Parts: sequence; structure tokens; C-alpha cells
Amino acid sequence: QVHLVEIGGGLVQAGDSLRLSCAASMRSFSNYAMGWFRQAPGKDREFVAGISWAGDRTAYADSVNGRFTISRDNAKNTVYLQMNSLKPEDTAVYYCAAAVAVVVLTSPNLYNYWGQGTQVTVSS
Repeated sequence: QVHLVEIGGGLVQAGDSLRLSCAASMRSFSNYAMGWFRQAPGKDREFVAGISWAGDRTAYADSVNGRFTISRDNAKNTVYLQMNSLKPEDTAVYYCAAAVAVVVLTSPNLYNYWGQGTQVTVSS
């Protein structure tokens, strides 16, 4: 009943920018908190950014704070991740996730639905 699709990944050079989009198919998108996670080969999935259902609260991992911005457009059932000043350590598969919650959630275990992921590779 819920389907998430991420787009916008690719190969970029350090210092470049990318904008990821997550299109959601669900009833009442505005009732879900949304988040972005990433996972590099051999590493655990980690929280990147989250946004509340109303879009009035956001949270970021320390590693991306100041460089990444999460936003949502409930009219379009879409959440975005603007990534600036990309670094090689940002290289990972990025996943969009949805949670039946009002507040921002940072644990992957609290999210109910996940997209297939999109690869972001940053060269030095």
C-alpha cells in the first residue's frame, strides 16, 4: 500500500551538489514523517536527515549538518534531500523511508516503509 522511489543519485566530484527526490505512493502522505538514510559497503545503515509530517521540524546527522537540507512537498507526495559540498565519505546508497509518526525519527527501526535506494558516488 506504500511505495517509495528514489531518484537523483549519480557520480559527482567532491564539492559538487546533488538533489535526491523520493516519490511516495500512499494515502495521506502528510501524515508520515520522512527520512533519508544511507549505507556504504560493509557498513551499517545510518541516519542522514529526517522531517516531521508537517515539515516544521528537521534533524540531521552531524556528518551532514550544514551541507544537506531535507524538505517535503506534501501536495506532490515528495521528499527531497539537497546535498551540497559533497565529500568522498558521502558515497553510499541513499534510501528514502516513511514512518507513521508526527515527529522526526532517527532510528531506522522506527520506519515502516523503504525505497529501493539510489547510489551516490563522490570522487576525490
